[in-house]
Amino acid sequence: MATSAKKITVKYRVQVHPKTRIWQAILEYYDEDGKRQRPSKSTGLPEKGNKKRAEAIAKEFAAEHEATLNNKPLIGEILFADIMEEWLESINPMIKPTNKKPVKLTTFGGYEMNVQKAIVPYFRGKGVLLSELTHEDIDAFYDVELERVSAMTVTKFHANISLALKYAFKKGYIPSYEAIMKKVTRPTPDRYSGKFLKESEIVALVDAVKGHKLELGVLLGAFYGLRRSELIGLRWESINFEANTFTIEHTVTVASVAGKSIIVADDTTKNKSSNRTLPLIPIIHAKLLEVKAEQEENRKLCDKSYNKAEGHYIYTDVLGNRIKPDFFPASSLSF
Repeated sequence: MATSAKKITVKYRVQVHPKTRIWQAILEYYDEDGKRQRPSKSTGLPEKGNKKRAEAIAKEFAAEHEATLNNKPLIGEILFADIMEEWLESINPMIKPTNKKPVKLTTFGGYEMNVQKAIVPYFRGKGVLLSELTHEDIDAFYDVELERVSAMTVTKFHANISLALKYAFKKGYIPSYEAIMKKVTRPTPDRYSGKFLKESEIVALVDAVKGHKLELGVLLGAFYGLRRSELIGLRWESINFEANTFTIEHTVTVASVAGKSIIVADDTTKNKSSNRTLPLIPIIHAKLLEVKAEQEENRKLCDKSYNKAEGHYIYTDVLGNRIKPDFFPASSLSF
């Protein structure tokens, strides 16, 4: 594989991020087109007493970056699969510092699965070059995927490919991305039709879980349609017993990143309309008071063994540990 003829020299320095007060490694070099580049990354080190350690990290970062730059292929030889992976790395919230709003970890987990499990294997297997990519190549990929997954899933692939090509355009790898994507046939997902239990079925379900640890979750799911992430994320501070209301403002979800499951607790909901305040109906009000009294008793009995860091959540075990999201199968809350 051909490489750039002119060696690229990478300089480095460190500076403290004005908001986080964390040392940042700042690189500087001129690429093969003569354009000035200044990539950066966080060292993870706080400002006080860590300048020398930060400089050592920056030096290593610069050396690795320089080695990568001087061995990368010419633009005309870059595989589309490599661009998909480069774009994915550029938005990784775990390793990429950014001044703009970062991608949520749960969102990134979905992107990573799409790219690494479907998009990259297909296009790497075909050996498609970025410079030669056409809408026919992408359409052919969609046709293959529609044999095994839904149109909704393929629309997610479509979104990822669009974002990666936009990234390639901004990096100067391609003259345009719209010229390709405008001609791509985007699948039309089937209209979603929700399924609901009958009143008699709800009554039977509530009777079946009475007294069980799942009871509160089933009640909240049945009467309010809470998502699993919203249910696990409920905290006592969100309950107003005097006003007889509770607020959905915090969620707990699971993100799969690099093959590992990571629990993410966040003061955001799926969308703006999901952040809402709801009335407490009598049966829920009574059940919450019952759970609160039980938690207080467990707190006294367990004393120092009680998890005070997570004890403010409503759904906990006897030691105050927040219940994991998979305690509730997603299907059990889909009323």
